[in-house]
Amino acid sequence: MKLSAELRAFEARIGHRFARPELLVRALTHGSVSSTTRADNQRLEFLGDRVLGLVMAEALLLDDKKATEGQLAPRFNALVRKEACAEVAREVDLGSVLKLGRSEMLSGGRRKQALLGDAMEAVIAAVYRDGGFEPAREMILRLWGRRIQSVEEDARDPKTALQEWAQARRLAPPKYVELGRSGPDHAPVFTIAARLDNGEEAEATAGSKRQAEQAAAKALLNRLESA
Repeated sequence: MKLSAELRAFEARIGHRFARPELLVRALTHGSVSSTTRADNQRLEFLGDRVLGLVMAEALLLDDKKATEGQLAPRFNALVRKEACAEVAREVDLGSVLKLGRSEMLSGGRRKQALLGDAMEAVIAAVYRDGGFEPAREMILRLWGRRIQSVEEDARDPKTALQEWAQARRLAPPKYVELGRSGPDHAPVFTIAARLDNGEEAEATAGSKRQAEQAAAKALLNRLESA
């Protein structure tokens, strides 16, 4: 298979030249455009998530040889979560080469955090299957490099941080309540409230329940910590 000039340029951005170009094509194929003869990237995404996790765990151990498991865990979560993968995807302009169905393209799929994060994990798996662990490891460390050095001990996702805030004050875990849903089926918008037993709550709206929950938790945590 011969890659287009656009995909060759993407190879240069991630720093890996594929011996099996079909792996890259599959990694960039979203389910909205797959068919019986055109596989999507979901299985590669599953594998890439595990490869990324192993590389990040090893990198964090080497970066701070005195850190405890309790210190390493939130750093690890910050580096492998979907938001971090999507940030890296944006830096290498993955969205411009993502293969999407018409409905996803019209709803801004090339900019969606979930799609970009999933595709970045799939690309990691494609590199792993194409060249083995070392090329995948080298690419991940190169693309995530500055994040590994700068990640903070308390870099945990907002839902986890809010739950820990509540537990420290002997409150029940936060509850997340869907207040509303709008937009078409292919591009829904959710409004979620994060609530605590003490009556505190905050709302947020996003293109997925997970993102809305994270945003609501962050808004509530910011309010509580600034009070």
